[in-house]
Amino acid sequence: MKPDETESPWRTISSEQVYDNPWITVREDQVVRPDGEPGIYGVVHFKNVAVGILPIEEDHIYLVGQYRYPLDLYSWEIPEGGCPEGEEPLRAARRELREETGLEARHWRRLGEAYLSNSVADEYAVWFLATGLIPGEQGSEGTEALDVRRVPLREALGMALSGRITDALSLVAIMSYVLERSTDG
Repeated sequence: MKPDETESPWRTISSEQVYDNPWITVREDQVVRPDGEPGIYGVVHFKNVAVGILPIEEDHIYLVGQYRYPLDLYSWEIPEGGCPEGEEPLRAARRELREETGLEARHWRRLGEAYLSNSVADEYAVWFLATGLIPGEQGSEGTEALDVRRVPLREALGMALSGRITDALSLVAIMSYVLERSTDG
C-alpha cells in the first residue's frame, strides 16, 4: 500500500524548544514514529529564507570564497545570504549581491526554490539569476572575509561536479541554470 501524500504518518506528542538565537531555534519533539513506536525528533528552524544569486556575465559566473566555521573548511559558493521575515527575497538578493561582490544587476529572474536539508531542518531557499551586471563597491559584514572570483561557467560547473563546490544552494543554482540552458537549444 502506497503512503498517503497528504497525511503525516508521524504523531507529535509534545514539543520543547531547547535552543534559540537570532538565526535558528532547535526543538525536540516526542513522537510516535510511522512504525507505531515512540521516539524523538530534533528539528532546526531557520528564521530567515536563504537567498542565492547566480551572477552571470558573458558566460562567466561570480563566485565568493570564504571560510565556513561550521565545516572548518574554505568554500567556493554563489553569493548568498538571509532574507528576514517580512522582506521580499528579491530585495534581500539584491542587497547580498551588492554586499558580497560589489555588483548590482539590471535584470533579475527567479530560477528556483528548495528545502536544503529537510530531514532535520526547515531551511527554505530561493535563488535568482542576475544579469546586466554593474560594478560597484563591496561591503561585507564583520562575519565575512570574502574573495570574489569571476570564472567561466564551464569551470564553475567542473568545480561543482568534482566536489570543489559543495554548498547545496550553489549546486542547485548552478545545475538548474545549466539544465535550463541545455534544454533551451
